[in-house]
Amino acid sequence: MAMLLPLAACAGAGGEGPANPPPVAEGPCRNDPVAGFVGQTATADLGAQMLAASGAKTLRWGGPNTAMTMDFRPDRLTVIYDEKMVIGSARCG
Repeated sequence: MAMLLPLAACAGAGGEGPANPPPVAEGPCRNDPVAGFVGQTATADLGAQMLAASGAKTLRWGGPNTAMTMDFRPDRLTVIYDEKMVIGSARCG
């Protein structure tokens, strides 16, 4: 159990954000269809809409002060939101 504690610290102070919806699309992610979502409030339903619009396979939420890996995945949509749950950016990778 003690081996899991260091990994728990990487979860980020902002929590996990809205629940990640299950994958609904297959293939590479597209940035253009999600540009209009910036400025909206992050919710699980909006995340599902963004995932479907982008064509991404997975969705990753990034809240305030959340540590994230720098690996690029062409099939992933990364959505960044602030303390008020307002989406600041949505991009593939």
